[in-house]
Amino acid sequence: MLPVQTPTTDASPKIRVLVVDDSVVIRRILVDALASEPLVEVVGTAANGALAIERVKALRPDLVTLDIEMPEMDGISALREIKKLNRRIRVIMCSTLTERGAAVTMDALAAGADDYITKSSNNYGDAGLAGLKAPLLAKVRQFFPESARPAKVAGGVKEAAPRVAAAPRAVQKRPQAIVIGVSTGGPNALATVIPALPADLRLPVLIVQHMPPMFTRLLAERLNGASKLNVVEAAEGMTVERGTVYIAPGDFHMTVQREAGRVAIKLNKDPMENSCRPAVDVLFRSAASVYDGATVAVILTGMGQDGHKGVRQLRSMGATVIAQDEATSVAWGMPGYVVRDGLADHVCALNAVAPEIARQASR
Repeated sequence: MLPVQTPTTDASPKIRVLVVDDSVVIRRILVDALASEPLVEVVGTAANGALAIERVKALRPDLVTLDIEMPEMDGISALREIKKLNRRIRVIMCSTLTERGAAVTMDALAAGADDYITKSSNNYGDAGLAGLKAPLLAKVRQFFPESARPAKVAGGVKEAAPRVAAAPRAVQKRPQAIVIGVSTGGPNALATVIPALPADLRLPVLIVQHMPPMFTRLLAERLNGASKLNVVEAAEGMTVERGTVYIAPGDFHMTVQREAGRVAIKLNKDPMENSCRPAVDVLFRSAASVYDGATVAVILTGMGQDGHKGVRQLRSMGATVIAQDEATSVAWGMPGYVVRDGLADHVCALNAVAPEIARQASR
């Protein structure tokens, strides 16, 4: 993974975007949504993957929104060619919220897509625009935050805020569970971390990955096929067992609860937190209560700050905190908040996360 980069044009701070979709209506919706963002300039459109390749060469966009199913050249084939031309171009896939759409989106993420948005297969009116606009603009901004943009200040370019020293912490406890929060870039991050965990891991692993329904089930199935551990999409009432990985299902908060001498999975549809359901903070709060903070808390790539409050609570109770570093994160929002607040005990490149989890779990 590459760190966040500034747009390619020095003369303008705007993010140059190419919109690719075979539907005229969807192209219009995406262009209108992007045009409402002052920091974005839509530099062109394309109706299929082959045209997209030519326009990437000619227009040199910073970001491409890319449909998956198109004539002449599909989105995944176009994605691979775009990344060959310039790996620094960010690509957001546009997929339908269907079983096939979810499966193909997972393929696109594995092929190098940076993120995705889901679109209705039949709602192209004002509601369709509203449903796409907010998530699309949020995902565009995450790759080009203000802190990464050139800023004219006295003496030169604005410097990033300094890192904060480690916050005071409780004495570290021997962990009883591993809890992981992840968002943008998560499927590929988890595909690196979970298969690298040892077969004899003696702790349960509980994961919140920000994804809609169907996507989380497919993610669990793919990770299970590649891992030494048993990986499942969590269900209501499941007993939490060591050596098993539980992924929160899309659109449900996941918590843990002690009952009848066991720890059980509990799911709910309480209001969103941090604009998310499932939310990392919800899981981390319940883990703080059930395990008295005796956990390894891991924050991987993702935009926003979901998990920040939960990490602070867990660490204050004796948890060990691992955060993914900026260089290997697709979006350094969630781990960045944790690191800048001095809450991370270990800041690791992605390929070092699993070994550090295993080391902490064996304490």
